[in-house]
Amino acid sequence: MKNVCAFLCLFTLSMSVFSQEKQQDSTKTEKLDEVLVKAVRVEATSPITHTNVTKKQLAKRNLGQDIPVLLNYLPSVVTTTDAGAGVGYTGIRVRGINAQSTNVTINGIPYNDAESLGTFWVNLGDFASSVESLQLQRGVGTSTNGSGAFGASFNVLTDAVAKDASGEISNSFGSFNTRKHTVKFSTGLLNEHFEIAGRLSNIASDGYIDRAETDLKSYFLQGSYVDDNTLIKAIAFGGKEVTYQAWNGIDAQTLIDDRTFNPSGIYTDANGNTQFYDNEVDNYNQDHYQLHWNQRYNNQWSTNVGLNYTYGRGYFEQYREDEAFEDYDLTPLEIGTETINTTDLIRRRWLDNDYFVVNTNANYKNDKINMIFGTSYSFYDGDHFGEIIWAEFASDSQIRDRYYEGNGKKSDLSFFTKATYRVSDKVSLYGDLQMRLVGYKTSGLTSDRIPFNVDENYSFFNPKAGITYKLNSQNSLYFSYARANREPNRDDFQNNATVKPEQLNDFELGWRHDAETFRLYVNGYYMLYNEQLVLTGQIDNVGNPIRTNSGDSYRLGLEIDAAVAVSKSFSVQPNLTVSSNKNKQTFNSVNGELENLGKTDISFSPELIAANAFVYQPKEGFQLSLLSKFVGEQFMGNTENPDSKLESYFVNDFNVTYEWKTNAVFESVVFTGLVNNIFNEKYVSNGYFGSFDFEDSESPTGITTGYFTGYYPQATTNFLLGVTLKF
Repeated sequence: MKNVCAFLCLFTLSMSVFSQEKQQDSTKTEKLDEVLVKAVRVEATSPITHTNVTKKQLAKRNLGQDIPVLLNYLPSVVTTTDAGAGVGYTGIRVRGINAQSTNVTINGIPYNDAESLGTFWVNLGDFASSVESLQLQRGVGTSTNGSGAFGASFNVLTDAVAKDASGEISNSFGSFNTRKHTVKFSTGLLNEHFEIAGRLSNIASDGYIDRAETDLKSYFLQGSYVDDNTLIKAIAFGGKEVTYQAWNGIDAQTLIDDRTFNPSGIYTDANGNTQFYDNEVDNYNQDHYQLHWNQRYNNQWSTNVGLNYTYGRGYFEQYREDEAFEDYDLTPLEIGTETINTTDLIRRRWLDNDYFVVNTNANYKNDKINMIFGTSYSFYDGDHFGEIIWAEFASDSQIRDRYYEGNGKKSDLSFFTKATYRVSDKVSLYGDLQMRLVGYKTSGLTSDRIPFNVDENYSFFNPKAGITYKLNSQNSLYFSYARANREPNRDDFQNNATVKPEQLNDFELGWRHDAETFRLYVNGYYMLYNEQLVLTGQIDNVGNPIRTNSGDSYRLGLEIDAAVAVSKSFSVQPNLTVSSNKNKQTFNSVNGELENLGKTDISFSPELIAANAFVYQPKEGFQLSLLSKFVGEQFMGNTENPDSKLESYFVNDFNVTYEWKTNAVFESVVFTGLVNNIFNEKYVSNGYFGSFDFEDSESPTGITTGYFTGYYPQATTNFLLGVTLKF
């Protein structure tokens, strides 16, 4: 409670913000590069709740931590990381909704995994170093490509074409042996039309959690042709990650006794000693190839075509004790009079997939109307298979035998038309219609060797509409309604063959106040769900969250995002979200009897999320920031069981940047420092919760329900220091 009071006092003190950086961005003329994401972005005056993040803002804390962690201080955002220190597997939830319900596009190309619907930033290490800008839309947002947005959508624009030649060498080091090494270059415009640019990066960390090592190698390369009306970009980017598994979490007692303990890879050797397998890793490669052609024909018409091919392949490796032969299609061994039907083994579970995307958009605009017509088609073909690479007793297995094989194919075709019509100087109307056709088909076996055959087709119609009313030059009001539909993912089908698609009606009402030294955005939302796929709190055997349909549910909230320039050198930038997130009716089995719990909190949905930044800039190029984040208590399940509660936490970071302009070899040298969790808060930002039934003769029903919990502790005080040489 004292943390809540502290933050609310801080928020009241700082009631809001406007940074000079944002004002400068808003006066820029549209770059040709920005048209690549115009179909999935919204303008500042649109009746869609959104936040823009620039390259300059990302760079201030870009010392190796993943993109979700860099976005931690945006409104309604909660982030977490398996390894505890922001490197490796990281997650993000917006308005309490997890990454599986958040749409992500890169240059308008869908990035969410087609089958799991998740977003794995670990496959694109140091991608923040190649981001020109990013827009977070909260709620349904505008029509986008790929899977529907149920809590938020992120659309990312990669590096713009640079006019002048440049280069960067960036290195950072910090706690847990974390280090980042980045080299970037751009030729600038050659013959006023051509540019080649690229980046190579390596990020490594031992992690806060024991053995949670991460090794991320990545690249980004683009070739561009540009003139007054044409932009053609060929882009290749990707990465390879090797990450020691830390997705099992720890129980409550271990959290108290040894919060950095990692149970992954644990086994008992022949002498009865506890050991840890040294290669209990996730090993994955992902390469993306994009081609974009934007053409402007006149002041009214322009078109954009985007092509994409993504190739992903990799595995996770595990040491397993006393595995049954029948689970791996092995024949029992007869040695004398003894029958051997279990063995210790090392297995790899593989993914090998291809993903193709075609986007086409046309834009017409004049003084009254701005219209975009678009279509997107994607096709995914993914193989799932398992191999035993070593076994104490190999039975009749052969090298590279596959003990299970499966395949998933998914097609996604969408059409949309969106328009903004300026009725008068004060009133503008927004309309958006999308039709989405999804087909998903699987064959073969699951990793548990169970036949898995899905053949589903969905037709989704998603209308959206809104109005913006401009009161005066500084104030405007907006209202919007949006409908969204979303298909289940592969894991949903595996856990429940009768799973249903989810639907959402999203109502947003907001007020925007923009002045030279003061900004205040207030937004109220009501998100009404039917069959929302909520997190049950449980995870599967590879750390993926398990979801279930929840019938009718809703999220009702108020968001305040503010900024105030107290002086030319000092600003305060707070945001606050207060919400109520409820399943309208929840049933739960306890001790063999079904109980109706009535209205309950939706899992992983805190009622209070707040953040603030005190920013002091004594002179140009030198900035000090105190960043604060409060996340209220939340339940890891949907039954409000006290054992499933995650306690609230209040964490503070300190960030400093200084750019030294030189007249020597380098154009400038940038020094960056970041101290995370400066008050050494021992907190947990994520976990899991589940129940199990066991026979009990003393129970009236003969069954007693037990519960289990798991926690992902986050790092205590830690630091990162970096130096970037620009030339």
